[in-house]
Amino acid sequence: MRKKILITGGGGFAPGNIISKADKSWEIFTLDREFPGKLPEGVSLREMDLTDGKALEKALSDHSPEVIVHTAAVSDIDVCEHNRELAKKVNVEVTARLVEYCARTNTKLIYFSTDSVFDGKKGMYTEEDKPVPLNFYAETKVYSEELIKKGLTNWVIIRPSLIVGLPVSGTGNSFLRKTLDAVAEGKEVAFPKEEIRTPLDVITLSLCVWELAGTNLTGYFHLAGNDRTSRYEMALRIADKFNFSRNLVVPKQPDATGGRAPRPVDASLNNAKAKRTLATPMRSLESGFDLIIENERKKGKDI
Repeated sequence: MRKKILITGGGGFAPGNIISKADKSWEIFTLDREFPGKLPEGVSLREMDLTDGKALEKALSDHSPEVIVHTAAVSDIDVCEHNRELAKKVNVEVTARLVEYCARTNTKLIYFSTDSVFDGKKGMYTEEDKPVPLNFYAETKVYSEELIKKGLTNWVIIRPSLIVGLPVSGTGNSFLRKTLDAVAEGKEVAFPKEEIRTPLDVITLSLCVWELAGTNLTGYFHLAGNDRTSRYEMALRIADKFNFSRNLVVPKQPDATGGRAPRPVDASLNNAKAKRTLATPMRSLESGFDLIIENERKKGKDI
C-alpha cells in the first residue's frame, strides 16, 4: 500500500520540484490556491486558502496523511516586513494548526524554515547555532520552529540555503529562470556582492526531502551546497555555465530608500550533518548546475 503524503503549496517552485521527484510508493496530495500548468499524474490537488482553519482541518481529515511537508509561506521578506498581520496569519497560524493535527495523529511534519533565521555575523551556521532573526519573515520562521519543537516529537525542520533551479512549470520563485529569461532579452541582472550564501540545487533538495519523508530521521537539517559564495559571484558562474556574457551581471547596490528589510550578510550554512546523515549527496554549485541541465534534457526541454 502506498504511503500518503500531503505537501502544502505544491504549485510553488521548490515544492513543484519535490513533487516531480516522487516515486510510485507515495500517494501525493497538495493544498494550494492553484497549480500552474498540468497537474502531474497521480497527484491530487485541493484548491483552498490554507488560512481557512475549517477547510484545512477538513482537508487533513479527508486525506489522513502519514507525512506532511509544509512549504507554503509568504516568503517575500519585504512583504512580510510591511504586512505583518498577513505574514503571521500565513506563516505562523497555519503552522500552528498543522502542529495541532500532527500531535493528535502522530503524523510526521517536515517544515521548511530558512537560512535567514541567523543574523549573518559569522556564517557557516550549524544546526546547533542559536537563531537571531533580523526581519519579521525570519521571526515568523523562528516562532514556527519553536511551535514544532514544543508540540511534536516526530518532526524535521529543514533550513535550506539559497535554492538554485528551474520550475516544473511557469516561473515561480526561481531566480535562475528569471535570470535566464532576462539575459535572453539582453537585459542586465543585478546581484549583491555583500550577501554570502551556500546555494543548493533544487533537485538535490527534493531528493533530500523524499529521503527524510521515507525514514525515521528527525531534527534539524541544514540543506546547503558545498560552495560558500556571494550571490554576485554565483551569478557570474551562472553566466559561464549557461553561456551568456558576464557583462550582463552587475553588482546590486544596497537599497538607499530605507524600504528594504534587513538581511543577514553571511547566511552560509554548514552542511556537515546532512553529509554525515543522509544518503543523498550534497553537491558543489558546478555539480548542481550539471544536475539541473541533465534534468531538463531528460524532459526534452531547452534551457
